[in-house]
Amino acid sequence: MSERMLVTQALDERDLLVKKINDKIEKAGFVDTVRVNEEKVYEKRISREDFAKKANASWQQIQDLISRFQKIDAALVASNASTKISTSYGDFTIAGAISLRGRMRGTGSYEDEADFEERLRQKLKTEYEARIQQSELKNRQLQATAENMRMSILGKDAKGKEDKPLEVVEAYVKENTTELVDPLDVQKKIVELKEKRMAILTELDTQIKVSNATTFIEID
Repeated sequence: MSERMLVTQALDERDLLVKKINDKIEKAGFVDTVRVNEEKVYEKRISREDFAKKANASWQQIQDLISRFQKIDAALVASNASTKISTSYGDFTIAGAISLRGRMRGTGSYEDEADFEERLRQKLKTEYEARIQQSELKNRQLQATAENMRMSILGKDAKGKEDKPLEVVEAYVKENTTELVDPLDVQKKIVELKEKRMAILTELDTQIKVSNATTFIEID
C-alpha cells in the first residue's frame, strides 16, 4: 500500500533519515572478540547469542532505513522532474529551478565557475573601474604636460604672445584627451544584472517553497 505525503514532509523525513542511518551505523556492533573460556564478548559484554541477535537486528534496521531513504529520494526526484512552476523569467520544472538556483549561488557541480551572471557583473565592474582610473591618470598627465607647455610659451617674448600660441596648447589637450569607450553603458548593465539576480533568486526560493508545501508524492 502506497503512502501519500507532501514534499515538505518527505524532505524533512529524508533529512532525519540521514541522521538516523549514520547514528545507527556509528552505534552498531557487528564484530567483537571473545575468549574461548568466556561467554561474554569483549566490547559489548553480552553473550555471544545476544551479540549475534543485536548484530543482525542492527543490520536489518539499517537496511530498512536505507530502503526508506531510497524510496523517498526517488519519489522526490521524480516529482521534481515533473512538477512545474512559472516565474517572471520563464517556466521551470522544480528540478530545473533548483539547478538554476544552485548554479547562481555557486553550489552546483562547478561551484562559482558556473555563476556566469555574477562573474559577468564582476568583470564589468572591475574593467569599468580600471578604465576610469586609467583615463583619469592619462588626463592628469596630459594636463601636466599642457601646463608645462603654457609656462614655456608664456615665458617667451611679447611678440609670440600676440599670435595667441596658447591656442595650440588647447588644441593639443583636446586632441589627446582620453575618453571612456562604453557602448553598453556598463554601469547600467551592472545594476541590471544585480537586480535581476536578486529578483530571480528570491522568486525561485518562493516558488519552490510554495510548490513543496502543496505537492504530494507517493511512497510505495
